[in-house]
Amino acid sequence: MEVKKIGILGAGLMGTGIAQTAAQSGFDVLLKDVSRELLRKSLDEIKSRINRLVEKGNIDAFQADDAIKRVKITVDSNDFIEIDYLIEAVTEDLKLKREVFGEFDKICQNDVVFATNTSCLMITEIAGTISRADKIVGMHFFYPVPLMKLVEITPGFNTSEETVQIAKAVAEKLSKVPVLAKDTPGFIVNRLLVPFINEAIKLVEEGVKPEDIDTALKLGANLPMGPMELADFISLDGLLNSITTLYNGLQDEKYKPRLLLKKMVQAGMLGRKNKKGFYNYEK
Repeated sequence: MEVKKIGILGAGLMGTGIAQTAAQSGFDVLLKDVSRELLRKSLDEIKSRINRLVEKGNIDAFQADDAIKRVKITVDSNDFIEIDYLIEAVTEDLKLKREVFGEFDKICQNDVVFATNTSCLMITEIAGTISRADKIVGMHFFYPVPLMKLVEITPGFNTSEETVQIAKAVAEKLSKVPVLAKDTPGFIVNRLLVPFINEAIKLVEEGVKPEDIDTALKLGANLPMGPMELADFISLDGLLNSITTLYNGLQDEKYKPRLLLKKMVQAGMLGRKNKKGFYNYEK
């Protein structure tokens, strides 16, 4: 099937980034959320980002205008009867994702693929008893979506090969590089990255300064960003949620969340998103 119109559920950071990328790639986009205010902020952010690309000379004014016009916003689920492909980017909560897919299973046309942007939850578990389980696939983007090239494509137990190929084709049209992952908690990147950051947090607990850890990894392993900087960038509450999901799913002690991480989240230190984390961003 040819995908022309993508419906995106969730107008947060990821949903907004996916919407912008899709619009710039020539897709018509329908962005939905329960909050009209959040939708308006998302649309304003998309316009601002695209206009900055014009200022930098990356695209011309005609391309910018075309991309902006391709994005429509809605709070009405029934509008999704017109889409060709659905990408869910709601909160990382199994029950919520199941409820969302159950609702749109009744609204969308039968041949529409449902892609979930989950970073850690298993696709088979999300699909549950939904009738189109063969058309549900993991499509994990990375933040910030317009800049990050990778997309993890993950089939569930019942996902058809046709669905996988459609997801890959959509990812490639979005100018992303798709990799095929197995349906295990964390897939590829988070399965490896999260325990790495967790171990760095353990070093902080033992008295090593965050800036020394980051300097060591950037200069000693040639990483563009140290683990403490990366933790703040991801958001500490999101990191805690991911590592808790991995620990519950894999029952391996290396995925057990560090006490310091839990305390920081409880204290409202969430990283860059509220300017307080392993570093202070209020200066």
